Amino acid sequence: MTEQKKLSVMRERNMQSETQKNKIGKVIAQILCYAFLITMAFVILFPFYWMIISSLKTVDEYYLTIPTFFPKTIVLKNYFWDAFETANLSRLFFNTVLVGVVSTVLSLVITVLSAFAFARLEFKGKNALFAALLATMMIPGELFTITNYQTVANWGWVDYEVNWFEGYAVLIVPFLVSVFYIYLLRQNFLQIPNELYLAAKVDGTSDLKYLWKVMIPLALPTLISITILKMMGSWNSYVWPNLVSKIAVDQPNTYKLITNGLRGANFTLEGSDRVNFPVQMAAVVVVSIPLFLVFIFLRKYIMKGVSRSGIKG
Repeated sequence: MTEQKKLSVMRERNMQSETQKNKIGKVIAQILCYAFLITMAFVILFPFYWMIISSLKTVDEYYLTIPTFFPKTIVLKNYFWDAFETANLSRLFFNTVLVGVVSTVLSLVITVLSAFAFARLEFKGKNALFAALLATMMIPGELFTITNYQTVANWGWVDYEVNWFEGYAVLIVPFLVSVFYIYLLRQNFLQIPNELYLAAKVDGTSDLKYLWKVMIPLALPTLISITILKMMGSWNSYVWPNLVSKIAVDQPNTYKLITNGLRGANFTLEGSDRVNFPVQMAAVVVVSIPLFLVFIFLRKYIMKGVSRSGIKG
C-alpha cells in the first residue's frame, strides 16, 4: 500500500507539473501571437496614419529634415479647397460614380439572366458552354485588355473625336460581363429547390416572373455582395481607364476616373520644383474614404453573400 501511495502521489505531481507547463506554454503562445498581430497591425496602419497627418501639414513642415509625427499647425484648407481645385476631384468623382453605377446596374442584369439560364433552363450545350466560360477565368486579365482595346478601336471609340456617349461607353462596355459573378450567383440559384420552379411552371408563371418574384429575393445577399464588389472594382480600376481615357478626347481630364486622374494631377508648387505633398495626401485621403466606409459598414453583406453561394454544382 505504501508503494502504491507513493506512485499515486508521484503521478499526481507529474500531472500537476504537466498541467502547469501547458498553461505556461499557452500563455507564451498567446503573448507571441498578440505581439505578432500588434506588430503587423502597426506595419499596416502606419502608412495610413502618415498619410493623414501629412495631409494636415504645411508644405514647409512636410519638408523639414526631422519629420514630425503630428502636425504643428493643422491645415484643413488642404482638404476643403486645394485638393479639389488642384486635382479637379469634383469631375473625377462624377466620372467614377457615373461609370461605377451604370456598369454595376448593367452587369447585374447580365449576371442575373445568365446565372438563371445556367441554373434552371435546359438547352443543348449548356454544360459545355458554362465550362468554356469558366475556362476563361484562367486567362490573365491583361490579355483581355489587348483584345478589348482592339475591339473599341475598331468601333472608333478611342479617337480624338468621340462624343460623350463613346467617351463613357469605352469605360463601361468592355467589362460588363464577369464570369466569376455569374458562377457565384449560379451556385446560389442551385441551392434553391427545383420543386419551386416546377410548381411555378405548373401554375403558368413565366420564367422572368419566377426569377423576379422568387429567385432574386432568395439570392438577395449574393446580389448585394456582387453589387458591392463591382462598385469597388470600378472605383479601383486603373489600367483600362488609364489606357483609353488618355486618348479618348483632346481634353484629357474629361473622362478620367479617380485612379488615373489623381495619378496624373500636377501638385507642383508654382515657381518651385517642390511637390505639394500635403495637398496630394489630402486628395488621396478624400478618395480613400468611400472605400473605407464601404468596407466598415458593408463587409458583413459581402461575407454573407459569398458564404451562401456554397460549392454545389
